[in-house]
Amino acid sequence: SDCMRIENDLKLDFKDVLIRPKRSTLKSRAEVSLERRFVMKHSGQTMRCVPVVVANMDTVGTFEMAVAMAEYGSLVAIHKHYTVDEWQIFVQKYPQVAANNVMISAGTGKSDLEKLDAILSVCPD
Repeated sequence: SDCMRIENDLKLDFKDVLIRPKRSTLKSRAEVSLERRFVMKHSGQTMRCVPVVVANMDTVGTFEMAVAMAEYGSLVAIHKHYTVDEWQIFVQKYPQVAANNVMISAGTGKSDLEKLDAILSVCPD
């Protein structure tokens, strides 16, 4: 049982697979839309966006990134270190971005839930 297990079956790598593009009637890549429509399972609400999510890392999931990525219809998971006051300022300054292009990150403790409730109270949409 301490022996090394050797697998002899075929393994494929990205260089072993050719992805052929589908024939298209589009004349230019500019005609392509990456936007998709999503229906939320439990609320039934719909959302239209480019299904790319910017991570909730401290240096990436920022309000500034949300504003920039909103131009492309993408989403940003905002890091959890912003204060409620900072959220309120962001929502007042960029209500459309706050309503359509951000997700709130939170920890798992009781104080994190309380902070999340406070943020949601200043971000009604």
